[in-house]
Amino acid sequence: MVIVKIGGNVLDNPDRLHGFLVDFAQLPGPKLLVHGGGKIASAMGQRLGINPKMVDGRRITDAETLDLVTMVYGGLVNKQVVAKLQAVGCNAIGLTGADANCIAAHKRPVREIDYGYAGDVAGSQSINIQALEAFFAAGLTPVFAPLTHDTKGSILNTNADTIASVLATALAARHTVQLVYSFEKKGVLQDATDDNSVIPDINLHKYNELKAQGVVHAGMIPKLDNAFGALKQGVAEVLICEAEALTSINTASYSGTTLSLN
Repeated sequence: MVIVKIGGNVLDNPDRLHGFLVDFAQLPGPKLLVHGGGKIASAMGQRLGINPKMVDGRRITDAETLDLVTMVYGGLVNKQVVAKLQAVGCNAIGLTGADANCIAAHKRPVREIDYGYAGDVAGSQSINIQALEAFFAAGLTPVFAPLTHDTKGSILNTNADTIASVLATALAARHTVQLVYSFEKKGVLQDATDDNSVIPDINLHKYNELKAQGVVHAGMIPKLDNAFGALKQGVAEVLICEAEALTSINTASYSGTTLSLN
């Protein structure tokens, strides 16, 4: 089973998105897609007079922003992706965590910063495996927007990398799961200004070294933290690569980054 998270500059680039979705549709066996959409939400918000509030790359989700991301992630982006997958022969179903109670979460506690209606997923026990298996059994490909629910009637804005990681961990109890973080870069880069400086393999020891050296920083840290967390909980393999590399992930020509514990 392949779980793919797509984000970055791919979602708002029609040509790259189309190519990616064609490749995703051709992946054999059961698969699942998780998408982001932060840049689209920010652009739509500015059109509506809602300016994004960010702290260290994380969005502050006040009530107004929650309405915005619910509309953009769960509506505009999700349904466009599902429609495009249908057009290339992939029978997709668009979902948030609230649908079929697929992903429950809790509102992030207020500490130094109040992130508002941001959701944290407790772990794989928060995933409705039976619902997911029913979708797969029906020949459907789930496409998740980065939204969960608190089981009390509220939608929560939730990091898409985290959702992909927790879904992969939950499904790893029943399947051999490959988790792919696919975005606009070719992988984890040694030099952020050189797109060809891909680090082909990173284990946990090397990851800690790269963080200490400042090679891995900012938004890549939560992405890799989620990835290594998934490996520790039974996910077979985690790959980080550009969208165009999706069809090469199980071939000798794969050129992205492969993560491992040892």
